[in-house]
Amino acid sequence: MVGFKNRYMLMEVFLDPDKDLLGEGNPIILTQFNLSKAIKDSILVNFGECGLGSSLGSFQVKYENPITKLCIVRSSREEHRQVWSAMTLVKSIGNCPVVFNLLDISGCIRACKDRALKCETERLKQSSKSLSEEENRMMNRCLDKLKQLEN
Repeated sequence: MVGFKNRYMLMEVFLDPDKDLLGEGNPIILTQFNLSKAIKDSILVNFGECGLGSSLGSFQVKYENPITKLCIVRSSREEHRQVWSAMTLVKSIGNCPVVFNLLDISGCIRACKDRALKCETERLKQSSKSLSEEENRMMNRCLDKLKQLEN
């Protein structure tokens, strides 16, 4: 018996500083809820209700880091191209303009996790001096969460 096949996408989210915020207030903090809502809305707009229904079977935001703006998104093998294209068509999350960039795509969570750890540690080394104490603690919590990620 063959298990259910998934694809894991390591995405980088760029908050666009050149454009003005679409409303008033501060740029949005990335959460699993905000990311999944924006992606689901994009799937609905671009692929319709049938596309959304077929994508929701395995769709999940497995990990997000609000400091480095990295996230891991799981989708089914059959629908991963649809989810990927919907993510590239996301223009804003909340009132903040964003752009998604695919860093890695993998068939297993372990390989995607290893690539994400490599990216996160590189970024931590680059920005560790400029991070506040609270941001440093949050970054360490995100790294611990990433290390424990399996399913």
